[in-house]
This record gives sequence, C-alpha cells and structure tokens, in this order.
Amino acid sequence: MMESLPGIMFLVLTILLMFGFPVAFTLLGTALCFGLIGFGWDFFNLLPLRIWGVMTNFTLLAVPLFVFMGVMLERSGIAEELLETMALLFGRMRGGLAISVVVVGALLGASTGIVGATVVTMGLLSLPTMLRRGYQPELATGTISASGTLGQIIPPSIVLVLLGDIIGVSVGDLFIGAVIPGLVLVVLYIIYITVIARIKPKWAPLIPREEWDQILEAGLFRRVMRALVPPLFLMVSVLGSIFAGIASPTEAAAVGATGSMVLAAANKRFNMEILAQVMQTTTRLTCMVFIILVGAGAFGLVFRGLGGDHWVRSYIEHIPYGKWGVLFICMTIVFVIGFFLDFIEITFIHIPVLAPIMKDMGFDPLWFAILFAVNLQTSFMTPPFGFSLFYLKGVAPPEITTGHIYRGIIPFVILQLMGLLTLVFFPSFATWLPRVVFGS
Repeated sequence: MMESLPGIMFLVLTILLMFGFPVAFTLLGTALCFGLIGFGWDFFNLLPLRIWGVMTNFTLLAVPLFVFMGVMLERSGIAEELLETMALLFGRMRGGLAISVVVVGALLGASTGIVGATVVTMGLLSLPTMLRRGYQPELATGTISASGTLGQIIPPSIVLVLLGDIIGVSVGDLFIGAVIPGLVLVVLYIIYITVIARIKPKWAPLIPREEWDQILEAGLFRRVMRALVPPLFLMVSVLGSIFAGIASPTEAAAVGATGSMVLAAANKRFNMEILAQVMQTTTRLTCMVFIILVGAGAFGLVFRGLGGDHWVRSYIEHIPYGKWGVLFICMTIVFVIGFFLDFIEITFIHIPVLAPIMKDMGFDPLWFAILFAVNLQTSFMTPPFGFSLFYLKGVAPPEITTGHIYRGIIPFVILQLMGLLTLVFFPSFATWLPRVVFGS
C-alpha cells in the first residue's frame, strides 16, 4: 500500500482539481493528508522549514516587482498609444493591422510580461478596428490571443523567474536565452499573417489610399517615435541592466517597477489613487502566486518523501527511444495538461517532478527550461480553460462568438508547436546568446 501512495496522491490531486477546488488549498490539503498517512505527526516538523525556504528566496522577489511594473504600465496609456501608432505604420501592408498587433504584443511582452493586461488592452483597442476594417473575425481574434501570450516567453517573464528557481537555472541566463525563441514565434506569426493575407485578401483588407495620405500629412514619423520610445526605454532599463551585468534579475525588476512609474508620470497618469489601485492588484496577484507556491512546496515535499520521484522514474525508464522518447512524452504531458490547468499550476505541480529526470538524462537545464516555457505558453490558448480566450471574450463585441475565438487560435497553436519543434532541433537558439553574453 505504501508503495502506491505517490500514485494515489497524484490521482486524488487531479480529481479534486477537475472538480474545481481551489488549486492552492487542494495542493496543501492533499499534502497534509498524505503527509500524515506517510510520516505521521513528524511531518509537521519538516513543513515549516520548506515554507520558510520559499518565503526567504531572494530570486522570487522579482515576481511582485514585475507584476507591479506590468499593472502600472497598463494604467500609463503606453499600450493604447503604441497600438494606434503601429496600426498606422503597417497600415498599407496586406494584413498590416494584424502584423501591428503582433509587434505590439512583442513590445508589451518585453515591457510588462502580464498576459491578461496585454490581451484585454489589445482586445478593447484593436479588435473593433480590425472588424470595422473588414478583417475576418477568426484571424483578428486569433492574432490578438496569440500576441498577448508573447509576454510569457519574451523576457522579462514571470514564468521564467519561477522556472529558474524550480529548475535551478540562473534567471539572467533564462531571460537572455528566451530572446531568440520569442523572436522566432513573432516571425512565425508575421509570416503566417502575410501568407494568409495574400491567399485570402478579403480576410485582411488594406487601408484606403486617401486615408493613408491623411495619416502621412499628420506627421507619422514623429508619432511613431513618441509611441516607441517609452517601451524601448523600459526594455533597455530592465534587460539592458542584466545584459550589462549591472543588476541581477531581481534588481532589474526593481528598476523596471521604478521605470514604469516614471513613464506613468510622463504620461500624466500617475497619482496616489492609481498607485493605490496598482498596489492592491499587485498584492492580490502576488498572494495568489505565493499561496500556490507554498501548497506546491508542501505537495513536493510529501510526494518526494513517499518515493514519488522513483515511482515516476521507474515508469519513464520503460519508454522506448531513450531520452528523446522521454522528452516527447514529457512535452506531450505538459501540452495536454495545459488544456485544463494554467501555467502557474503546471509549473508548481509538474515541473518539479519532471525537471530532475530530464537533468539526469543529460539535457541542458537552460535549454529545457526555455522549452518548458514555450510549451507552457500554449496553455493560455488551448480550450476549454485558456485564459487568453477568456480575457478576449470578456472584452470582445457581441458579434464575436466563442466559436470565432476557438477557431481563430488553431493556426497559432500550431505555430507555437512549430516554434517548440524548432527549439528541439536547434538547441543553440536558447543557449547561444547566454554563452555569448555571460559565457555560460
């Protein structure tokens, strides 16, 4: 019976999550019950040490700072100005509006890393414009949903901070290593939009020539510079300080939080009321992340104590095709689970179990951490529980149905899987830049 406890524990957790119980309390409750069964009352001597280790981790201080930066930027008006300006810049290209959404998604991802804020902002501002211009609803909604998730892989990214802590990889290396994979996804999105706009011109009409002439007369270059400088300033302040070796990722997060307040003040959007709102939102989101982290820490302690690692390893050793077969199974598991759980839950529940096994099989920890991050990105777009889809549906016009959104994301999920395969076949996409910058 004791040998079966890890499997039973994991099964109980899965069933409770499927029934909709809160993740943090399900993790902690399952850990407490099975900890008592497996270790008796002595378990409560070990648990406080594990929780204290989580709470005193300096690296995780970057999480509330990046959340604060993202929420403050949402209030600063930068996204609104950037979207409107980029739409004008790409206006005379086939699919130009959709391409502008991808570019803005990448820039906002590099500035905030908050998927919800990016999707909601672009859904409110660009979706009505795209529909008014005659864009096919599926192309418009798919582009916005996919572009909003770029903040998960383009640094600074909260998921990279969490993965770095769990897997034991430098967060600075992860930030630098994720730049090229993030750009690969951006390029894949733009190529797809360009090709589909050529094949199906009615899906992505051009801006009329007369309107374009009026835009040029109004001074397009000056407006573009005014919209691009603020996010570029923030990217340089955060990523530049890490690249230059001036600051650690946690210290760079503090620089970014300060920079977001400077930009909000420059846009005349900074006051005590907005600061209070940002701090309240940051506190709520941070508490959600850390209470799940505490529950996951307790769950991991019990699961490993009961021999769960050996239980999983004994199963994986029988998978054919060696370590590549194991990699395929692990990536498939993470992808399928993404249909039902979000990235925080997957990161805290499954990555601690899978990561040590992948390390022991000889995979580069930096490479497979970024591989996991790209895979986790799909969890935002896969129904029925893709949060990017929920965010967009909440702000979409009434004529946009759930069916439009679900059909729209299919090509972009395929593109994300293509990006994942590219990273599998070309590991240097993740490892070359950190080696050049840090020599690691």
